[in-house]
Parts: sequence; structure tokens; C-alpha cells
Amino acid sequence: MPPPRSYTTDAIVLSRFDLGEADRVLTLITPGTGKLKAIAKGIRRPTSRIGGSLEPFAELKIALHRGRTFDVVTQVVVGHAWLRLRDSLESTATAWYLAELADRSLEERHAADPVYHLLRRAYELLDAGMAPGRVARWFEMHLADDLGMRPEVDRCVECDRLLESDERFRWVPPLGGVVCERCPGPPQDRAGLSVDALKLLKAYQRLDVEALAGLRVGAAAEREVEVALRDFMSGALERRAKSLAFLDEVRAGR
Repeated sequence: MPPPRSYTTDAIVLSRFDLGEADRVLTLITPGTGKLKAIAKGIRRPTSRIGGSLEPFAELKIALHRGRTFDVVTQVVVGHAWLRLRDSLESTATAWYLAELADRSLEERHAADPVYHLLRRAYELLDAGMAPGRVARWFEMHLADDLGMRPEVDRCVECDRLLESDERFRWVPPLGGVVCERCPGPPQDRAGLSVDALKLLKAYQRLDVEALAGLRVGAAAEREVEVALRDFMSGALERRAKSLAFLDEVRAGR
């Protein structure tokens, strides 16, 4: 039996671009259908009934009609609008970065329930005022987990020896995690990793998000982990996220 021509789904806007004089093409993430592209016809006209609803950083209930190239948006209701997230430029830039990671990690029309709920939770945290950097690291670590690419932070990825706190470590994304001091690792990628940074990486894997929000960590370790997980995600998704340039610009101007 063929699927119904019209259907309704929860969705979050990942990206969008204008088409023609009045239309807009949206990339949506949905819990059941996964990532899909849909067209909102006439949305850029002042008279559009849905123009103010189809925005990023909101959970939407969208009615769609299946089309040949794009599904067509016929109705939109805003379920959760994370408005406070937009009050901070850093939170907004971080939200775009997380959306890009979700977009790049998914194939179209494949079930994406874990990633959908991960992104939804990240937006809730940003809206509640959690530090954007903490939210981003939490999201990166758990997205890697959902994609089956969980970084190894307990054992050396080369010799499988349990890491000890009194040795030196290197973070080697192409190998999938931490290399101990006894193993040479790839000569082109030998980024050192401090004990504090290793502990923080473990915290992002093991602690719930409420505990992470209250952690007191030195700025140097925070920066190490930021670089480490950004590099890891860039390798896993085979390209550095374009939105990072804007996010770094915003942070530099604080």
C-alpha cells in the first residue's frame, strides 16, 4: 500500500534557501522520516499565512503534501519556540552550528529519532541559558555516539592499554581517540592532551547534562576539549562546519 499523499510531522528547520521570487526550500529534521527537503510556496510574500512560523530554533508541527521533487508545506503550527536562545548571539550561532552538524550527519529519508531528540534537547539547554560551549561539546560527543563513532578516551586506540593519569596523551582523531605515550601514532597528527582535558572528555561521555552545567574547569582544558571535539567531528563528517567561522567571529567580539 503506497504511503498517504498528505501527512503531519514534528520538525525542526536545519537550513533554508530562497527559490524564485516568493518560495523557500527548507531542510527539516523529523523524528520518523528523518531529514527531508520541503518547499514553502509563497512564504516570502507579505500575505503568507505561514511566513512567520517556519523559522529555525523552534519545534514545529508541519502538514506536508508529497511532491515529485520536494514535499510541499501546507500548514504550520509552532509547538515550542525557543525564543530566549535568540537573545544571545553566541547561543544563536551555536544553534546554527549544531543544526549543521545534524544536517551533515544524516542521509535523507532515514530514521533520525535519536539525532532529532538530541538537537531538541540542545536547543532547550541553550534556551535555558546553559553555557553555549558546554552545550556544543555535549552535543558533539553524543552525536558521535549516536553515529557509532564514540571517541575512545579510556584506552589507547593503538595498543588498547588502559590510560594512566601520570602519563602523557595525544588526541588523534583519525584513529578515533587518545594515543598513549608508548605508541608513536601518525607523525602528522600528534596533538598533546592534558590530564584535565582528558578528564573533561570523559565527563562529556559519562555525566548527565545537569552535572556538566555545574562543572568547574579551567579555561585551558575547556579550549583543549573544544579543539579536540571540533577536529573529531570534522573528521567524522569529512568537512569542517562552515558555521564555525561565524561562531568564532561572534565569540571573538564578546
